[in-house]
Amino acid sequence: HGAAEMEETGTEALPRRTPAPAWLPTAKGEEGDFCLRSSDCAAGLCCARHFWSKICKPVLREGQVCTRHRRKGTHGLEIFQRCQCAEGLACRLQREHGPADASRLHTCQRH
Repeated sequence: HGAAEMEETGTEALPRRTPAPAWLPTAKGEEGDFCLRSSDCAAGLCCARHFWSKICKPVLREGQVCTRHRRKGTHGLEIFQRCQCAEGLACRLQREHGPADASRLHTCQRH
């Protein structure tokens, strides 16, 4: 008899799904605002790691240095993540005049 009462009270006591915590902004985050995912940030921004937290950073434009990940999962190891290139751009090895191995720099370039 006592155990059945405990189970009933236990299920009633479980919290219902609550709205987002008060510390989460209701508006989209601006550059430098804390975030959990890119959908928390305003248009033109993504959510990327900055030290041990994540902030809204600008999506990369043509000519800006980008990070090319050879293996899946390595993006999570960076302390300072960069956003991806903007739509219509790809992260490619920068074309330089000179020795082929002179620069391993990747930049956002048109497809």
